[in-house]
Amino acid sequence: MPDRKLVERVAASTGLSPGEAARVVDDVLAWYGEPVEAFVRRRHADLQLHGVRNAEAFARIAAELRRRVVAAPELTERQLRRLVYG
Repeated sequence: MPDRKLVERVAASTGLSPGEAARVVDDVLAWYGEPVEAFVRRRHADLQLHGVRNAEAFARIAAELRRRVVAAPELTERQLRRLVYG
């Protein structure tokens, strides 16, 4: 179960039941708990699916990593490529 106070806050501010609020909090924490490597691979695949070329994709991914709630380490384009291609 996530932090009780956080669940209470979400329930109070949204009108969700405590059980629903707990599921929402768990889902959000899981989303932001995704390891950097998994995030980079997932975003790269998604961007490629939408026709974004590598240079732009890696620039976008690097910018997105800087904005994550828990900051990821600063990664160079080469490090990003290695995460995607091994």
